[in-house]
Amino acid sequence: MTVSKLLPSILRLHAVIRERVVAACEQISLDDISRIDHESESDTIYAIDRVSEQVIVDWFTREVASQTPVVLVAEGLAGGEMVLPAGTPPEKAVWRIIIDPIDGTRGLMYQKRSAWVLTGVAPNRGQETGLQDIELAVQTEIPLVKQHLSDVLWAERGQGVQGVRFNRLTGEKRPFFPTPSRATTIAHGFAMIARFFPGARDELAAIDEEIITAVLGPVAPGKAHCFEDQYICTGGQLYELMAGHDRFIADLRPLLDQLLARRGLSLGICCHPYDLCTELIARELGVIITDPAGNPLNPPLDTQTNIAWAGYANTAIRAQVEPHLQAALRRRNLL
Repeated sequence: MTVSKLLPSILRLHAVIRERVVAACEQISLDDISRIDHESESDTIYAIDRVSEQVIVDWFTREVASQTPVVLVAEGLAGGEMVLPAGTPPEKAVWRIIIDPIDGTRGLMYQKRSAWVLTGVAPNRGQETGLQDIELAVQTEIPLVKQHLSDVLWAERGQGVQGVRFNRLTGEKRPFFPTPSRATTIAHGFAMIARFFPGARDELAAIDEEIITAVLGPVAPGKAHCFEDQYICTGGQLYELMAGHDRFIADLRPLLDQLLARRGLSLGICCHPYDLCTELIARELGVIITDPAGNPLNPPLDTQTNIAWAGYANTAIRAQVEPHLQAALRRRNLL
């Protein structure tokens, strides 16, 4: 089964997850759906997460592994991965498929913001398989109960991006073509450092202030240089860059582990490879995603690696912001 032939099955799986999760949000009380199910090594698993996790293994076993052996990488699996069909030696698998069935759980379960189903497919190179090996990425919006439209984006390496906007009330699908911002400055646009969880938020805010001041100068009385949107969802952050809503985003949490240790604190939840597994879509649109030093991101496709990253809507935004981001990190011995 080629990567192109995998696409229809993955799109159907995303549609099933979207339908089931929205239905659960409609039918189950907030208290029940936001209940903690268990704590994994990399995240807190809520009751809403179980709605989507239950379908994944059965789906790939039936729809994909019956034709092509795969390694499935996802939270909730023993050791973070599973080879399908069962009993297949890992080295015999053709594809390594990493999936986050609900990225943005916290915003969705409180009906504040859409979540996303994320999937990346790479040729299986064992534990050496990295983000840059992904050849197919699919990203599907799980809308709020009061929202009737849902965006779906996908990309094969070197073939650009395709998308549809799905009307869940009528079943209609219309082509959707996201366009990243062409602005050459972050002035009067959305730009931010992620700091949506407790733990060194003071330092992250200081880095943010330093960058914005270096790029745009002091704020004029009664004015605002630029704006920020703390979307608690990496897939959603990528979407905001792809759709032209945001111009610069950086998630630096893993860099602060030593600072937190000096304060007697532990590093909390961070971004993981399954959160960034649709980076290919952004790349195909011209969005630039790097590590804080400016290198291409290429973490292993696992469930535990902590990732710091920066995203720029275009080369002009990168040229404007990146030197000041890196200078701020160097001053703090974070780079």
